[in-house]
Amino acid sequence: MATTASGGGLEELAWLSGCWRSESENPQVTEHWMKPAGRTMLGISHTIANGETREYEFIRIVQEDNGEIFFVANPSRQKEARFKLMIITNREARFENPEHDFPQRITYRRDGDFLLGRIEGVSKGNAKTVDFPLKRVSCDE
Repeated sequence: MATTASGGGLEELAWLSGCWRSESENPQVTEHWMKPAGRTMLGISHTIANGETREYEFIRIVQEDNGEIFFVANPSRQKEARFKLMIITNREARFENPEHDFPQRITYRRDGDFLLGRIEGVSKGNAKTVDFPLKRVSCDE
């Protein structure tokens, strides 16, 4: 059952922590998330295509003094963007920022050792959805 993000703490997102990688090799997407500590979860996303880094993103999920939780993205060659946590369950989290160019929504959905990252919204007047299916991997890989 989905719940709104009011009242929950950052610890409710601990299921996201760990290392995740796409099963496709080209491009290969990897995300690493640290466990919640100090009202913050730190992460990094790295995309490699044809043996070269194509994209990277420093990401964090932070809990503000008022209890609100935000996904903060610092993508390669772009300005920082903040997305407010809107819905959280024990296996799904959805963040939104309707004012952002693209995406306006970021969703993580976990099913055992699989994680689906999804970005969606409107880009150049058209609805757009991009899925990032990931599988849990050892952080030593």
